[in-house]
Amino acid sequence: MLEPNETALLPEGLHDSLVGDAMQETKVVENLLNSFSSNGYDLVLPPMVEFEESLLLGPGKAHSRNMFRLLDPASQRMMGVRTDMTGQVARISHSRLKNAPRPLRLGYAGDVLRIKGTQLRPERQFKQAGVELIGSDSTEAYVEIIMLAYDALKAAGAKKLSIDLAMPMLVPAITDGLGLDDATSKLVRHALDAKDIGELSNIQDEIGEISRALLGAAGPAEKALDAIGVLSLPVAAKSIVDELVKLVEKLSNVAPDLVVTIDPGEYTGFEYQTGISFSFFAGGVRGELGRGGRYIVNAERGEGEPATGFSLYLDSLIRAIGEYKGAEKIYIPLGTDRAILNELQNKNYRTIQGLTETDDTVSEAKRMGCECVWLDGQIENIS
Repeated sequence: MLEPNETALLPEGLHDSLVGDAMQETKVVENLLNSFSSNGYDLVLPPMVEFEESLLLGPGKAHSRNMFRLLDPASQRMMGVRTDMTGQVARISHSRLKNAPRPLRLGYAGDVLRIKGTQLRPERQFKQAGVELIGSDSTEAYVEIIMLAYDALKAAGAKKLSIDLAMPMLVPAITDGLGLDDATSKLVRHALDAKDIGELSNIQDEIGEISRALLGAAGPAEKALDAIGVLSLPVAAKSIVDELVKLVEKLSNVAPDLVVTIDPGEYTGFEYQTGISFSFFAGGVRGELGRGGRYIVNAERGEGEPATGFSLYLDSLIRAIGEYKGAEKIYIPLGTDRAILNELQNKNYRTIQGLTETDDTVSEAKRMGCECVWLDGQIENIS
């Protein structure tokens, strides 16, 4: 038998959201979904658990080792608990919404669960909210998605926002264009992703010069593009850089206050993506607020279509927003006409109804954590 104090313990990486925190998270999700909806994105709500093979298609494959699995007693098939919602939305788009007009705009919000957290995100269960724009691979799709994320984050209260752009397919395009073997290609890609200047210093010939230049290019967008622009790159790699230049130019026009940086060699977490990827950050906040990019829906079956989207992480976003102050609570003495309660609630007060007679209404209101009390037909503030 567990001792009473042991029953309150939770597994590592899991926590209860208590009074205030739970309300803040709910309000933030509501605000994000309103932002998505106002931009034409329709809400979908996939289940927390699906058959394992469905969750491991497309974007879900990258999270395979981090997925909880269980046996379904009804079907005797293995099921998985979702680690990310992007793959589920992709599944919905090419199954139940296969015949819907493209581009298809879908939004979502819900909990995800992972076997292990990370150093920056030790939580194993947290909420995601995001959108997917399916059926377009234009630069304008990037602009729409990035600006929607940016505006939604600002509307939620995040400040000092910046976006880091990455090109996970750039290094493979360079090594393929130079005719390098798989071992060298993997070495270069890993060293650039890890920012390992020592390893890059040992790489010879043209790829060595290019890879070291790419590492040095990481930083503010203008500096990065200048450094990359002087490199002699294979045709496929040059095409990726050209789209990046176009995207940065468009972002500077529509969001001149957005801080844009570029990391040409980063690919961890973007393995399934096929175009430009991005991560949002807020000054002084641990971990990214969200990430996104372009990928292919249903690529495994040869019927793929391009999609661009993002996922926002509510734990990081709430850290960026700071302390939450909800509506004031007002104590209503026993016997007050219920029409008064409705009137105060319509004025955005949270009413606490007294259940017993009391000789000291103000003291009872303070004991219940109220900021106000209804006395003699009017609202009285209490300290």
